[in-house]
Amino acid sequence: MLPYNKANVPLARKLRSNATPWERKLWNDFLRTYHVRWQRQKPILNYIVDFYCAKAELIVELDGSGHFAASQRSADKVRTRNLHDIGLLVLRYTNLEIDRHFEAVCDNIDAHVRRHT
Repeated sequence: MLPYNKANVPLARKLRSNATPWERKLWNDFLRTYHVRWQRQKPILNYIVDFYCAKAELIVELDGSGHFAASQRSADKVRTRNLHDIGLLVLRYTNLEIDRHFEAVCDNIDAHVRRHT
């Protein structure tokens, strides 16, 4: 079982109910019916990750425009390193990639899952 902050559980539930359009697209059009189980807005450590696949030890994060600010890029690096330190791989995609290259994003996620299961 992964360590997590129990205080993040209510926020994770709220985030699942208020998913971004890009999160909804990836979930509804790919991950929800994927042959390996995925979870949305999963509390891990002190974070809430967008999507988590336990079997592949894989996290998928979708980054909107706020992630391009220098301070957020720095925070994302720390977050990714902390998640990596407990054995998880983090894949990051921009909202623009979801819009313009959805099939390629899905193929890339699928390739990572197949390598790690």
